[in-house]
Amino acid sequence: MESLAATRERPIWQKPHAVALLMAASLTTMANATISPALPGIERLFTEDPNAALLTRLLVPAPSLSVALLAPLAGFAADRIGRRVMLLAGVVLFVIAGCAGLVLPDLPSIFTSRLVLGIAVALIMTAQTALVGDYFTGDDRNALTGLQISARNFGGLVFISLAGWAATLSPRLPFAIYGLAALTLPLMWLAIVEPPRISTRPGAASAKDQEERPSWRSLLAVLVLLQGVTNMVFFLMPTQISFFLEARGYDSAVMTGSVLGLLMIAGGGSALLYRRTQRAIGSAGIFAAGYGAMALGFLLLSRSASPQSLFAAALFIGAGYALVSPSFVAMALELAPRRSRGLAGGILTASIFIGQFCSPLASTPLIAAHGYDGLYGGTAWLLATMALVAALAFFRRLSQSRN
Repeated sequence: MESLAATRERPIWQKPHAVALLMAASLTTMANATISPALPGIERLFTEDPNAALLTRLLVPAPSLSVALLAPLAGFAADRIGRRVMLLAGVVLFVIAGCAGLVLPDLPSIFTSRLVLGIAVALIMTAQTALVGDYFTGDDRNALTGLQISARNFGGLVFISLAGWAATLSPRLPFAIYGLAALTLPLMWLAIVEPPRISTRPGAASAKDQEERPSWRSLLAVLVLLQGVTNMVFFLMPTQISFFLEARGYDSAVMTGSVLGLLMIAGGGSALLYRRTQRAIGSAGIFAAGYGAMALGFLLLSRSASPQSLFAAALFIGAGYALVSPSFVAMALELAPRRSRGLAGGILTASIFIGQFCSPLASTPLIAAHGYDGLYGGTAWLLATMALVAALAFFRRLSQSRN
């Protein structure tokens, strides 16, 4: 097995440990959105359950609840027992819990299996985020955080496209797609090595950690809150889009697969440009552009009357979300001292999934009160306000740099 030092001069996408981490990143999209095209079929399959409508909608974000509760603890453990064993154990559990929906007899059991799937995701994401911080620095770290989002989106394209096809055969068949995660285990086993341990005893910190920014926890809290809101907004797509399309009279399984597939394509392409864009306009510019694109996408959804406008909306939302997402990870890893990267990664991971889990809980009553057009239109205004704040910060920094 090659050491990390032996692969240091390779392009980042040719390094085995980087590829293994990108594979791990792709599983997070599979965790939640893969069964989205099957949701109407699953609801019809269990029509005798009086809670079928709510439980079906919660199947997509259910793993998020477990991640939200356990990711900080997983991050705490990753700093103490190691990242490698946590990553490998998480993938094994991911396969078992993900495929369970093929055979479980009722919606409450399937919902429980989705909660267990969330435990696996918590292990995978916290270990993977900490390893990115341990293995890479500076420009390489920015490059890999962008590639992670691309891996999630292009992986999601494959998984959701398969799920859209599988859902036309059986609403249970998309659960089999989780078994594909087993194919990542051999490379992870060979390529992922445990980084040198940093002692957490008082007085044992390195000189670099002793110089850490005193306010890093407060700044991390701001990032965590913003990322939670961003994911709550973005998750309106996989949790509500199939029902929105069904209400519009489309074949929901096929059309949902197409819309979410375009969402992933746009996100994958946008994230590939992250390092170059970050160099050009900085974080404030990225947030302004990303939230602006998402605002335009949701505005198009609120007024959509044709497949073309739906597809355009998906492109804008996917591209905008993928542009802002890498900044959260890159900025958090830059803020947190090395000995606390697992904990920082766990808290950041929790914020993603808290936002995802809260998304249908917040949006379903809004849909009942204002309809889909009101929900998407209000979301567009919220994102436009966030984009404006970021744009003002960008121009202020630009003005300061010129002076």
